[in-house]
Amino acid sequence: MASELAAKAQGAFFEDDFERAVDLYTQAIKLNPNDADLFADRAQANIKLGYFTEAVADANKAIEVDPSMAKAYLRKGTALLKHEEYYSAKAALEKGSSLAKDARFTKLIKECEERIAEENRDLNGSSVSNMVPQSLDRNFGNLEVAVQQQNETHQRKEKEAVNPKYRHAFYQKPEEVVVTIFAKGIPANYVTIDFGEQILSVTIDLPGDDVYHFQPRLFQKIVPDKCRYEVLSTKIEMRLAKAEPINWTSLEYVAEVVPQKINSPSESYRPTYPSSKPRGVDWDKLEAEVKKEEKDEKLDGDAALNKFFGDIYKSADEDMRRAMNKSFVESNGTVLSTDWKDVGSKEVVGSPPDGMELKKW
Repeated sequence: MASELAAKAQGAFFEDDFERAVDLYTQAIKLNPNDADLFADRAQANIKLGYFTEAVADANKAIEVDPSMAKAYLRKGTALLKHEEYYSAKAALEKGSSLAKDARFTKLIKECEERIAEENRDLNGSSVSNMVPQSLDRNFGNLEVAVQQQNETHQRKEKEAVNPKYRHAFYQKPEEVVVTIFAKGIPANYVTIDFGEQILSVTIDLPGDDVYHFQPRLFQKIVPDKCRYEVLSTKIEMRLAKAEPINWTSLEYVAEVVPQKINSPSESYRPTYPSSKPRGVDWDKLEAEVKKEEKDEKLDGDAALNKFFGDIYKSADEDMRRAMNKSFVESNGTVLSTDWKDVGSKEVVGSPPDGMELKKW
């Protein structure tokens, strides 16, 4: 069934119906999520639509499934190049070139080097006003089509942002930006996070639920190798290492904003939070409220039970902890006592629930 959907998707792609191709590839992936070709081919369709961050995420997934797939590195490098992530694009293309001999790698690597040279000249004061990127012209045929494709991308993202599935926020320090997605109870194995030169890609793919994507183009460049993330019980926290000590006035890239460097951060520096309000915000109070919210969070099932026992253990004295450990181990997890005088001098016998039999393994 997945192969039939893939064939239909390929037909839609050749007919320039890229939206339908993406939809069909998505259906095929749900049936066969370990097929690297499906992700690589959907990446190509996303590139044609101008959905470059989605294309990078698909290419990364294809590489995760099959690290030797040169085609996946070609898709990743192409998408990053279109997204003006020239250093990351060049690295991906060079890796792909080492896996397969393909003239397209050589051509695109050369284009990356030209763009990097142009970018360096711009940083040295060269004027680039009114310049139209040639890559857009080559990708879409002409500027008018390129603008239309970009507008469609923005409209789609704006529609998704009306009712976001998970709330997110960020704050910054001189050397890093901390991004938080408030998603409770998400198992870490359903979360995929990729760091690019100026891209953050977060995917939450829970079984039986719509896939959540958060893929902003970041305000400034980061150092992917130094970035890290942690999936917690109440949130997903990502720490982005800044490439330069620049003050981020927003999380996402804004063309009209001129970056301002942070000159001399002191030891007493507090994280700065962008705000459109004219007066200051008591961030210490906000932090306390967030911690209180996490403390008062209502959990269900095993999570609530584990938290209950954890709270007891944390506040217990040494004898209570010894009693809890001894009773739990000796009863095979069926008895939990906090009375050391009661259980300290005897073996604790297991007490299974009604209708169940206690077995020792």
